[in-house]
Amino acid sequence: MDSKIDNLNQKIALASLGGGQERIDKQHKNKKLTARERVLYLLDEGSFEEIGMLVTHRTTDFGMDKELYFGDGVITGYGTINGRLVYIFAQDFTVFGGSLSETHAEKICKIMDQALKVGAPIIGLNDSGGARIQEGVRSLGGYADIFYRNVQASGVIPQLSAIMGPCAGGAVYSPAMTDFTLMVENSSYMFVTGPNVVKTVTNETVTAEELGGASTHSTKSGVTHITSANDIQCLEDIKTLLSYIPQNNRETTKKRAFTLGDEIRNALDQIIPNNPNKPYDMHQVINGIIDNESFFEIHKDFAQNIIVGFARIAGRSIGIVANQPLNLAGCLDVNSSVKGARFTRFCDCFNIPLLVLVDVPGFLPGTDQEWHGIITNGAKLLYALSEATVPRITVITRKAYGGAYDVMNSKHIGADFNFAWPTAEIAVMGAKGAAEIIFKNEIKSAANPEAKWKEKEAEYAFKFADPYRAARRGFIDEVIYPKNTRRKLIKAFQILENKDVLKPNRKHGNIPL
Repeated sequence: MDSKIDNLNQKIALASLGGGQERIDKQHKNKKLTARERVLYLLDEGSFEEIGMLVTHRTTDFGMDKELYFGDGVITGYGTINGRLVYIFAQDFTVFGGSLSETHAEKICKIMDQALKVGAPIIGLNDSGGARIQEGVRSLGGYADIFYRNVQASGVIPQLSAIMGPCAGGAVYSPAMTDFTLMVENSSYMFVTGPNVVKTVTNETVTAEELGGASTHSTKSGVTHITSANDIQCLEDIKTLLSYIPQNNRETTKKRAFTLGDEIRNALDQIIPNNPNKPYDMHQVINGIIDNESFFEIHKDFAQNIIVGFARIAGRSIGIVANQPLNLAGCLDVNSSVKGARFTRFCDCFNIPLLVLVDVPGFLPGTDQEWHGIITNGAKLLYALSEATVPRITVITRKAYGGAYDVMNSKHIGADFNFAWPTAEIAVMGAKGAAEIIFKNEIKSAANPEAKWKEKEAEYAFKFADPYRAARRGFIDEVIYPKNTRRKLIKAFQILENKDVLKPNRKHGNIPL
């Protein structure tokens, strides 16, 4: 027996030496990696320390006692990514389809407990067919043990889930409770019930890819935050994502070295069209404000009328929430509200300052939105921003109408600094609609109703369609030229570095879920 263990340890030691990133790059760039290759590629060379490598399952039913595999289908341990401690588990689909057994779950729970104790991120590389059916309720209990720890760790340490193969049944709920979910295109999928069950119950014919593939969850359901072309790209995306977030909720993201230069960005003056109804790409504004090539977008293909993601300003990591005029004119709807709220709450959990860029004509009207709960879903974004105690800065680039003005980090819900460009329009609604309501009788009785309507529209626009009335009331701290935005933000975030807010004494709030 001793010789068998020595043999095993030698193999593991050789596998753990790494030196393997270049080899993996060349041989497997567009192929699926093994569980161990994934771990070794993700972690710094030679840093991986495995825990529980000799664990085997305890099942004797259905002839399982004749099939024993060291590790029981999951590799667990810790290591470093760019020198930062992380805990990791990688499910091995080659062992019982990566299915979760009692001991498989115990291994994952052990490293989750340790990660929570030491305050380090936990990364899960999921590749599992679900619960091991030969174990019955014991495997189900194992999932519940993991779920419970996901909740206990939420908001304390970052939790990242990469779906790198199948993820079905109870297996999908742990990733859903983590902070970010990544999927690999054409080789991973997530669903509660598979295509065969769907066919039996609802008579729908659907493929695994259509039902729960990376494209489906990145565009339709919003379950996945980031999609990657292959395993290696997915692991690189994890590294990038981790660079923007701190180790735990007691720390802040390490600031990168940065030398201030000429921070005036003249190109920003040319972005807003003269026609207030003409769209523009808010990505241009974002890239004009942040450090060069530092934007890492989250939920890129879902609810594209709002943009969320991480960036850096003068080396400091920030979260960005921005309306996107190119899609639905930047209106808030059900999906964009939930997307923005979720991202806001993550940033608030982990001390990441927030920048909100506003060009919003209001909430999207219609029966579809009302019947799908735009009231409660819109309230989620309002609640999340109102609750956030991290530094919060708003820049209104153009429209800020109606209740959406309040929701998008207005001064009234606790924003620290609120800036507006001269092109900003802050009002209850657009001038045309407002004139139609306010001057309805005058327009109706006029000799030329169309001309009178345009006259009153211009009158309302002159009075309200600019940022200066709001600035006179103190709702806007300063009206700034677009080119000066970056310089203002650098100073404002620097001032707010030591912001501290005393929260009400309560167990927790009741967000409108």
